[in-house]
Amino acid sequence: MNDRLELWAGPECTVNRVGDRYLDQMRYSGFAHRLDDLDRLASLGITRLRFPLIWERTAPDGPASADWRWADERLARLRELHVQPIAGLLHHGSGPRHTSLLDPRFPQLLAEYAGAVAQRFPDLAAYTPVNEPLTTARFSGLYGTWYPHGRGDREFVRCLLSEIQGTVLAMRAIRRVNPRAELVQTDDLGYITVSTPRLQYQADFENHRRWLGYDLLCGRVDRGHPMWDYLLAHGATADELLALVDAPCPPDIVGINSYITSERFLDDRLELYPEHLRGGNGRDRYVDVETARVVGAHIGGFAARLREACERYRRPVAVTEVHLGCTREEQMRWLDQAWKAAQKLRDEGLDVRALTIWAAFGTFDWDSLVTREQGHYEPGLWDVRGGEPRPTALAQLASELGHGQTPSHPVLAGPGWWQRELRLTYPHHGDLESLAVIGKPLLITGATGTLGRAYARLCDLRGLPYKLLTRQDMDIADPASVRAALDRWQPWAVINAAGYVRVDDAESDPRNWRENVDGPAVLAAACTERGVRLMSFSSDLVFDGRKTQPYVETDATHPLSAYGRTKVEAEQRILAVAPDTLMVRTAAFFGPWDKHNFVTQALAAMRRGEPWHAAHDQWVSPTYVPHLVQTSLDMLVDGERGLWHLANRGAVSWAQLAEMAAEAAGLDRGLVQRRPGSELGQVACRPRYSALDSERGTVMPTLESGLERYLSEVELAL
Repeated sequence: MNDRLELWAGPECTVNRVGDRYLDQMRYSGFAHRLDDLDRLASLGITRLRFPLIWERTAPDGPASADWRWADERLARLRELHVQPIAGLLHHGSGPRHTSLLDPRFPQLLAEYAGAVAQRFPDLAAYTPVNEPLTTARFSGLYGTWYPHGRGDREFVRCLLSEIQGTVLAMRAIRRVNPRAELVQTDDLGYITVSTPRLQYQADFENHRRWLGYDLLCGRVDRGHPMWDYLLAHGATADELLALVDAPCPPDIVGINSYITSERFLDDRLELYPEHLRGGNGRDRYVDVETARVVGAHIGGFAARLREACERYRRPVAVTEVHLGCTREEQMRWLDQAWKAAQKLRDEGLDVRALTIWAAFGTFDWDSLVTREQGHYEPGLWDVRGGEPRPTALAQLASELGHGQTPSHPVLAGPGWWQRELRLTYPHHGDLESLAVIGKPLLITGATGTLGRAYARLCDLRGLPYKLLTRQDMDIADPASVRAALDRWQPWAVINAAGYVRVDDAESDPRNWRENVDGPAVLAAACTERGVRLMSFSSDLVFDGRKTQPYVETDATHPLSAYGRTKVEAEQRILAVAPDTLMVRTAAFFGPWDKHNFVTQALAAMRRGEPWHAAHDQWVSPTYVPHLVQTSLDMLVDGERGLWHLANRGAVSWAQLAEMAAEAAGLDRGLVQRRPGSELGQVACRPRYSALDSERGTVMPTLESGLERYLSEVELAL
């Protein structure tokens, strides 16, 4: 057995049905039309790809009219790249429109499609006919989330048996063409714990149920199996269960998918939880929450689940999905820890074959369990919100793992949120285990400013070590002070959130140039000398407002004010000496953590019943500060460089912004008094139109989303 894990990968390829609508992740992410995505994946050093040869996409009207062109082209390219495909035929789906998981014909129809795939591609050596059959049966047959929207145990049992019987028949059809074809069977393997012995029976039931898909395939569900009576009571027949015992179809590789949300805690202490979480099973009332949110001890995660699977089945095991929808460094920590757990078990002699990086091009709308098309995107190894997929730091980590290199990113030194005390949403059960935040710090300048404090606040949340610096700690315009600070704290990156921000006063105050030009240039030179990453900020006021469409990064600058001129000069000087700088142009801040921004002041005035005067002839792209900070931190971790426009998507006048905020807050928008900017006491000349957009990627949320989050944060603080 080779000492090193293999690296596998896969795009999120769910094609699920909700009512009469099919939701297709490959269409959303663009994987469906980018052939060169295969080259991107191969460059990581992967040996296998979970390849989506999805039934609903390929043969929606049956195998006789299947369209193989997409698969033909891609499988040929994978052969050239020396990457072995694992063909997935059904991924959280219920099949084409003429069938469903409750259709008695489903197993045979799936087998017919599988046989057609094998005939077309006889050299395909590995298959996953049905991804996560138990999970899909729960969401399609028990919870009513996906088609056919069953909501009971009978529907759940029938959905699961249809998938398992379909898998058995599919592998028979495949092996008639290729007798050596492997079954790589995946499922989400969680674990249930409880607060009191009173609920142990429910945990036992769910912990037996989690193995059902694998157990059925392995022929283990006989009359002595703990789920036998349950299955018979809800529609299964002894004959069909015993048929699987007599002719099992055990996986050649047991694929384990494990997510933070897979580990659950059942608690009958209802008073500790909000009303909407309280449910039960008809016998007892309890809540079902993520273990990480309430239990003091750390979750078992991949190490515990892999060990269980190895010991239970004594067959080769692989991690077939690793993905976390979170901030970038947390995604990286989850992957790094999963790899280390799998490698450790392999080193102990367990037959753990590989780890699969999942959702390589991100996921869409999993916050609603893919029931609504809202465009909610979570990046993966690549971020697809631009013209070309942009590699994230996760791709660099994957490449290091795939090529046998030691992971190098400094954020990996720290613990994940699931290991820190902030994970706890409710009073913790049992002794608390918590790891301290460690690692090389970020340096953040501007300790007294809105932006600097916001970065510090969200670095705390994200477990990113930092030092928030005053001018006494580091004067960015003093080369000796900058050198001393960088040598003292040894940061991996610097966020320069300091600067002169009073636009009107800048017309006559010489400090504007020192703080906005000389200081940033000194800091950039020092960071370049030491190989330290830098993020710096510019403004929409570098433009003259003659355009009628939002400005993008390549538009020519022509500032109208002294403040704008300093920002243009700083951009040029910084990028000349430090071309790897992440230079962020942004605009019109508002946020929940300071009292001086436009939206907060406008709403405060209108709550008092006072009119609010705002310019109707100056258009901007307002920026919700937490969105800016979260997005730019991800990009800094990614190693992004050059000029980026980061503002919430939308272009409004200041008066319209006040009206939108009033309406969202339930106030009288009639209190907004529209005025020309010239009547508002402005000294510096402002552009008529300075809205921002990006030609590099649509990575910021909408203005409406920013206002919604702002108001929810403000309400929480009241």
